[in-house]
Amino acid sequence: MGSVQSIEFILDKMMDMVGKSKEEIFEIGEESRNEYDNLKRELSDIQKKVIKMIEQSERTELHSRFARNRLAEVSKHFSHYSDTEVREAYEQANDYQVKLALLHQEEKQLRDRRNHIERRLMKLGETMERADHLINQINVVINYLTGDLQLVSDMVADAEQMQQFGLKIIHAQEEERKKLSREIHDGPAQTMANVMLRSELVEKILDQQGVEKARIEIRDLRKMVKDSLGEVRRIIYDLRPMTLDDLGLVPTLAKYIRNAEEHTGISISFKNIGRERRFPANMEVAIFRFVQEAIQNACKHAAPSEIQVKMELTDKRVTAIIKDNGKGFDPLLKKEGSFGLVGMKERINMLDGKLSIDSKPGKGTLIMVQIPVSPHGESE
Repeated sequence: MGSVQSIEFILDKMMDMVGKSKEEIFEIGEESRNEYDNLKRELSDIQKKVIKMIEQSERTELHSRFARNRLAEVSKHFSHYSDTEVREAYEQANDYQVKLALLHQEEKQLRDRRNHIERRLMKLGETMERADHLINQINVVINYLTGDLQLVSDMVADAEQMQQFGLKIIHAQEEERKKLSREIHDGPAQTMANVMLRSELVEKILDQQGVEKARIEIRDLRKMVKDSLGEVRRIIYDLRPMTLDDLGLVPTLAKYIRNAEEHTGISISFKNIGRERRFPANMEVAIFRFVQEAIQNACKHAAPSEIQVKMELTDKRVTAIIKDNGKGFDPLLKKEGSFGLVGMKERINMLDGKLSIDSKPGKGTLIMVQIPVSPHGESE
């Protein structure tokens, strides 16, 4: 009886220690979440300030340009102006230059702070993830000490799988939103701000320099709008290429690869073997996203000079091969926080396909996927 009581006493102590450890880890996680939320709000404010700073800098640059032109006019016809006018022209040009320098310095400070916050957010995210993981592990210990081991093992396996799956989805969504936000901010939003300033400039030029000068500015303005429209269409295409539904997999891939080659400056070739045909929509989307992900990974991480994409369509399977001559990597080493290959494997597994990766550091990378075609899989 004494042995039983001793064991119960030890278990109670262990449970108490484990419970306290869990509370401490939970507090660390909550503190990290609070700091994370505060930094996210600060980051949002800084991003807004950066946009305003850019707009203010552009307006100041415009005024500075006019002041410099005025100074050049006064200097050229010095004898036509009084000493006061010459001095005012010089001081005004100098003031705008000083203001512009200060604005650039402030913008740089804001960008540095933004970069620091983004790095801090990344580390806090890792801390929260580790805290959640540790709490899950502690829950495993608690369940093990108080219940059936086999039941706990099944519960932990299911919970861990669901947690990891959910984390990957959330991570992928946040990364996609961040990428889309950055593309819109650095592209169309920036251009629209410039269009607003240039439209104001056109009015002033029309009043001050005449119709011909205004027409030149309007042509530049039209080009900016055209470029912005192209950027918006590219972003929409990346989200969901319409040609995939209308024309099918091969024409869509060919168009995407042409655009990717033009956008990156990397030589990307595409070759299709076999009769072009339609496949189920989920299969076409999965293959397109697989090729897209492989090309983007190569361009982003491998620094290749050439990428080759090959498609082979038969009655039994679809084979896609992406080969690059970049830096390569060790497929056995898992890079923490990277879900590129995981996402590829999940897409292919849903279609009962096979994925193989052949890569070595300094030797480039070859990725091949084979997806079976069901007898009734072709769409008419």
